[in-house]
Amino acid sequence: MVPHLITALTGPINELEQRMLESMPAIERWFRLEWMEHTPPFYTSVDLRNAGFKLAPVDTNLYPGGFNNLTHEMLPLAVQAAMAAIEKICPEAKNLLLIPEKHTRNSFYLSNIQRLIQIFSSAGLNVRLGTLDDTITEPTDLALADGSTLTIEPLVRTKRRLGLKHFDPCTILLNNDLSAGIPDVLKDLHEQYLLPPLHAGWAVRRKSQHFEAYEEVAKKFAKLLGMDPWLINPMYAVCDEVNFQEGTGAECLQSQVDALLGKIRRKYKEYGINEKPFAIVKADNGTYGMGIMTVRDAKELADLNRRTRNKMSVVKDGQEVNRVIIQEGVPTYEQINDAVAEPVVYMIDRYVVGGFYRVHAERGIDENLNAPGSSFAPLAFAESTQLPRPGVKPGVSAPNRFYMYGVIGRLAMLAASYELEATDPNAEVYN
Repeated sequence: MVPHLITALTGPINELEQRMLESMPAIERWFRLEWMEHTPPFYTSVDLRNAGFKLAPVDTNLYPGGFNNLTHEMLPLAVQAAMAAIEKICPEAKNLLLIPEKHTRNSFYLSNIQRLIQIFSSAGLNVRLGTLDDTITEPTDLALADGSTLTIEPLVRTKRRLGLKHFDPCTILLNNDLSAGIPDVLKDLHEQYLLPPLHAGWAVRRKSQHFEAYEEVAKKFAKLLGMDPWLINPMYAVCDEVNFQEGTGAECLQSQVDALLGKIRRKYKEYGINEKPFAIVKADNGTYGMGIMTVRDAKELADLNRRTRNKMSVVKDGQEVNRVIIQEGVPTYEQINDAVAEPVVYMIDRYVVGGFYRVHAERGIDENLNAPGSSFAPLAFAESTQLPRPGVKPGVSAPNRFYMYGVIGRLAMLAASYELEATDPNAEVYN
């Protein structure tokens, strides 16, 4: 079930897989010690890219929206992880208020909400849906593709608590990434647990802060395994004050892209990689695969056409882009049925609960796959990732491959934990 890796450069990845399997006790102990010091985000999904010579996370989502793409075999793991997470945060929890995205008419997204309700109901909670959409003033049924419905209700805010009519939750779970800003109704809640915290939303969060934290984590982990952190870490740079519509900030963008491509070339030369490097320019905040472009030469940025400028200037909820992260492009050489694929790992609390492949038949190995036309192949994770098989030849065992993906996914989740601590507006300061 491991997708076809169409490259001769599988040496380092097989070596990395081997090294991780041999170092499993050390790796798991290292994670345990890290989780004694840091709190994992409530739930996380991580997009990975496997280039054969390098395996790295390219995006970390703290409001994951694809739980419907996990197979039924993965549900027991998700329920168990949800139980552990809730027990740790609010052991007396009885009611959970789930707040989804405002654009809740998308049937795929609604299936994700249905799956989250299933997971948390099975974990022993009463789950109801509340909406940030002011136009919904009474309980409203939303139709799902399978013929069932979800009931969404208007939020009721008192001075210190948030709930629904006749429903007072101990815990509020956001599945809304707050791209449009933090609504007043969510502010100053002092008696309930709001998960994830408000500063995890895109109103505050920046990808560059995440990858700065990930760089620190990757260095620590690489030292543990005695390897070059570059093999699991995408290099990056940042440009402030970019305005794609007016064309300002173009010099900063060109010089940063040029410098990053130079760094990648040097690494490729060091490892004997005969590939053309590329960079991914994307909005420093935001999600949904919006505001992203592939650049293979800094000269391409000199005269962007209007369509590209329009695409790059706004992201979800019409938020303007004025700051971008320039990330080392990691090609993906995994294929399913001759279509380019990338693994996505899902976690609840500190546990890997499953994942799937994002597949796009019309995209290239150096392009963003999170785009219209993508599909999902969950089958590859049908076998448990919790039971790797040491001693099996690298690259042929699905559990071994996915153990490696789970390790990199957890490194990105740990980086998100570092990032949230660094950006917490209510952090305790120790002198």
